[in-house]
Amino acid sequence: MKVSVSRNQVQSDVVRKVAEISGENLFNCYQCGNCSAGCPSVQEMDLLPSEVVRYLQLGLVEEVKNCKSMWVCAACTMCHARCPKGVDISKIMEALRVLRLREVGAKPRIDVTDFSEEYLERAPQIAMISGYRKFLPL
Repeated sequence: MKVSVSRNQVQSDVVRKVAEISGENLFNCYQCGNCSAGCPSVQEMDLLPSEVVRYLQLGLVEEVKNCKSMWVCAACTMCHARCPKGVDISKIMEALRVLRLREVGAKPRIDVTDFSEEYLERAPQIAMISGYRKFLPL
């Protein structure tokens, strides 16, 4: 498979927005793979954390935009702890989720009114906050 990369792709609006929202410099990553090796959610991901960053570095936004890895990321920050350059991929994944949910036509994936009162009383608050952050459009 031949992939061509242009300057416009690498410097696209989406890549700039991911960097802006996450506060991370995507180009600090030199693809050592420590993030992917330590990720507890990697078995459920279709793209490894290091692949997500590499695709963004190359401006291959469409491949990242539709991956499920951003939704599977547990935001545990193990990637950040293992990264020799200090890149926090969980922040990048969060930025990707935010951008995806902001797109026109994004629909809420959860509705708190669907849960029983019993569940709402015993569910940890962080689960609700995390759910809202991940699954509701902004």
